[in-house]
Amino acid sequence: MKKGLQTALHCRCGNPKILAHGFCSTCYSLKRQDDEYFGGLREKVLERDGYRCRVCDASGRDKRSIIVHHRVPGKSVMSLMISLCPSCHAKVHRTIAVLNEMPALLLILWREQHPDGHE
Repeated sequence: MKKGLQTALHCRCGNPKILAHGFCSTCYSLKRQDDEYFGGLREKVLERDGYRCRVCDASGRDKRSIIVHHRVPGKSVMSLMISLCPSCHAKVHRTIAVLNEMPALLLILWREQHPDGHE
């Protein structure tokens, strides 16, 4: 089989199971989410941040394990979006305890999400 033809039968990530529009189910879902929730900017934010968490510098095993967080909920603007690992993203949304031990950037993000939070 010719190399070009073989590539056309796989998703860009290498998965041979194509769902729609040349994507596997995972990549198709990410594309839909990107268009719907991130205004098509998710991949650009990940590239800008080097596919790493901006708080703890954790590297994702792949680009799916790093989350793009909206600093202003629902507002998809590059300057208001940031790449976070799942752990730091959970802390931004759920942590109420031990705020003084958070890294400075994580504390800023937490305060944006919880403006009436008690410290």
